[in-house]
Amino acid sequence: MCGICGFFNPHRSSSQEQLHTVSRQMTDALVHRGPDDVGVWADANRGVALGHRRLSIQDLSSEGHQPMTSECKRFVMSYNGEIYNFKELRKQLEHQGFHFRGHSDTEVLLGAVTEWGLEKTLANILGMFAIALWDKEQESLTLVRDPVGKKPLYYGWCDNTFLFASELKALRAHPDFNQPIDPDTLGLFIKYSWVPSPYCIYQGLRKLPPGHWITIHSRSTLDNTRPHSYWSAQSVAEEGERTPFTGSLEEAANQLDKVLCETVGCRMIADVSLGALLSGGFDSTMVVAMMQSMSTQPIKTFSIGFWETQYNEAQHAKDIARHLGTDHTELYISPKDAQAVIPELPKVYDEPFADSSQIPTVLLSKLARQDVQVALSGDGGDELFGGYTKYPECLKRWTTWGSRPLWARQRMAKAMTGIGNTAWNFLGSSRNPQTDEIPNWQHFFGRIEKKSRWIPASSPIDLVARRHARCQRVQDYVLFATDLNSVLTNSNDWAKGVDPVQGMMHLDFVTFLTDDILVKVDRASMSVSLEVRCPLLDTRLVEFAWSLPLSMRLQNNKGKVILREVLKRYVPPELTERPKKGFSVPVSEWIKGPLRDWAEHLLDKTHLQQQGLLAPKAVHRIWQQHLSGWQDHDTLLWSLLMFQAWHKEYIQ
Repeated sequence: MCGICGFFNPHRSSSQEQLHTVSRQMTDALVHRGPDDVGVWADANRGVALGHRRLSIQDLSSEGHQPMTSECKRFVMSYNGEIYNFKELRKQLEHQGFHFRGHSDTEVLLGAVTEWGLEKTLANILGMFAIALWDKEQESLTLVRDPVGKKPLYYGWCDNTFLFASELKALRAHPDFNQPIDPDTLGLFIKYSWVPSPYCIYQGLRKLPPGHWITIHSRSTLDNTRPHSYWSAQSVAEEGERTPFTGSLEEAANQLDKVLCETVGCRMIADVSLGALLSGGFDSTMVVAMMQSMSTQPIKTFSIGFWETQYNEAQHAKDIARHLGTDHTELYISPKDAQAVIPELPKVYDEPFADSSQIPTVLLSKLARQDVQVALSGDGGDELFGGYTKYPECLKRWTTWGSRPLWARQRMAKAMTGIGNTAWNFLGSSRNPQTDEIPNWQHFFGRIEKKSRWIPASSPIDLVARRHARCQRVQDYVLFATDLNSVLTNSNDWAKGVDPVQGMMHLDFVTFLTDDILVKVDRASMSVSLEVRCPLLDTRLVEFAWSLPLSMRLQNNKGKVILREVLKRYVPPELTERPKKGFSVPVSEWIKGPLRDWAEHLLDKTHLQQQGLLAPKAVHRIWQQHLSGWQDHDTLLWSLLMFQAWHKEYIQ
């Protein structure tokens, strides 16, 4: 696992020394992603430079140093990630006469590109990666991101210079970087708590979408630079619906057991210490059970516990670890411990990010990094196997009122919003939130305003998309913002011809998973130089999961049907059969209590007016509603607070 960066400007005359200096400034900003080694390669005649920070996992020798030049001298590559089937690919290349000097997956990847070309290589590799490849012969720079989006990759034009990097920190270190905040993207962030791909908080910059590549040459401009797809979750979901698995549940469980053994097993290959993040839920328990079944030594497992019982799953994780015989470490944290992490979050996440479970994720990463350099996790199971309760809930809600005419529901939603606003203006806005308690009957008005955003949904999939929204209109909170189209609002990007629940799962897979869950884990883990691997997101397992009939994933409002079948072969059901708690913290209470001074400082009206990005009146309104108990705005307020904290760190 590493950090990559670089730039390309064929029209500027810079010396080799200047290119090296700028590249080193960029790589220094990524030292947390790769503390073990640093490398820079530049060609002053072509105006290109590649940088690399290395976290040594495979082949710890200098033979794995990057940027790496191919044996034929045509290609130079800076690469972040792991290729899990690199040993099999190496044998194929050696059979074709290719000679290797080291044992890294980097050299195998570069050899594959040399021998087979990029497209065939991408069709054959299994892993997580972000790749920058300079082709001396074509004088072109190609960027590639893995199919699911495990590894980040930002890119864009700053004046006439094309920049790319694993994190925005490195782009900000380039002297040509002078990008303002994009108010439209800021609106998306406030609305969803994350920045949806392919957008970036800065104007002119983008995230490379998962499963895409992009090539830049001397004639490239912002207008003619477009990513190209080589793997599509939408196509996989649609193909799974057309040609579903036709065997029995037992046969499917046998097949899943086999695939899981393969995907977990190849992720246990490392030349450094290895462990697993164990929450006690189905997904992480499945991964740890597989790991322990394939290991002769106790697997190191790590859990975070909370003293508040409504948030704590550590005891369940401990019971599972005891049953499996792992070497388990747990850390119980207090609200004070968790709150101490908050000042670090803007630096850790680099781009505004507001999933409050980022706090325990940072703490869990720190705990694991004390003992291991690589950890496996269970991310992806909820989206692939129907683990979220919202799927049957949304389907039930749609069955109840989805048949009513859309125009009628739109009018109803408008009326509900109006009633909520009017009630607040007459009943709630004059109250002192420190002394006046809202009567229970008045909570009704806050609830109907909140629910009004779901009613105009056009389909069950649209209903799930609307549930992700923290507010209805971004213009209410972000000045000068317009609504950008994203996967969450563009039905053309949704899986076609699939069961509604399958469609909901696909939408979460390409939005919430990619831009929230994976971002949360990548930035938290890499901030402490910990590599996290996700066996459930192997494309072999993803493609098999999408081929399964819905009844094998979700049945009688209970998800993960087939995972339960496999897991009971390793762990007694009584250790895992319990309601899902998630990985959350009580943000709603914190910002009313111990974090109130911090929050009020960031949301100060005068400060917001001077900043000129957020609408002071609207922000003050929801702040007062939250403090008074009129309506719980915890997720929307956390988005606003995380942006303000990020703005203070990087802009002010």
